[in-house]
Amino acid sequence: MRLPLQITFRHMPPSAALEARIRELAVHLERFSAQIISCQVIIEAPHQHQHQGKIFEVHIHVTVPKGDLVAEREHRQRQSHEDVYVALRDAFDAMRRQLEDYERVRRQDVKHREPEASGFISELYPAEDYGRIQTQDGRSIYFHKNSVVSHDFDRLNTGTEVRFVEEAGERGTQASTVKVVGYP
Repeated sequence: MRLPLQITFRHMPPSAALEARIRELAVHLERFSAQIISCQVIIEAPHQHQHQGKIFEVHIHVTVPKGDLVAEREHRQRQSHEDVYVALRDAFDAMRRQLEDYERVRRQDVKHREPEASGFISELYPAEDYGRIQTQDGRSIYFHKNSVVSHDFDRLNTGTEVRFVEEAGERGTQASTVKVVGYP
C-alpha cells in the first residue's frame, strides 16, 4: 500500500503473519478507490472466556477526501469470528463495499429518479383499460391500466389524486408508475 497504513493489536500480541495479511487486504482496497488517504486497522481480542474461544473484533477506518469510512465487525454471536482471518475478511469486504459506494457517488454514477408529478384522474375508460390524468399545469397525460401500482384500476374514480412518473410513449407523453394519493 502506497498510503499510510496503521495496524494496531489490542489485548493480543502482534503477529507478523496477521500484519502481512492485513497489508495484502489493504493493497486490494486500492483497486476500488484511488482516493484513499490513509487506512487504520485495529484488531481486538476483548473476550477472554475460559470455556469459549476469543471473538475477534476488527475495526477499519479509511480516510477519503470527503470524510471517513468505518467498517467494524463486532459479532459476539458469530462463532466464525473466533478465527481472526475470517473476521479480517468480513471487515475488509464491508470496507470494499463502502468504497465502491463512495466511488459511485463521487463519479455521479448513481441512478437518479425523476421526481413524481401529481395530478388527478380526469377521464377513465375501463373497457379500453386506460385513462387520463390532469396535471397541475393543465396538461392531459395518458396512462394504461398496467401503470397503476398498489391499487386496482377498476376501483379508480375521476377526481382521484395521483402521483406519477412521465415518460415518452408511442403517441407522446404518458404516465408510468401511477400511485393513488387520495380520493375526491
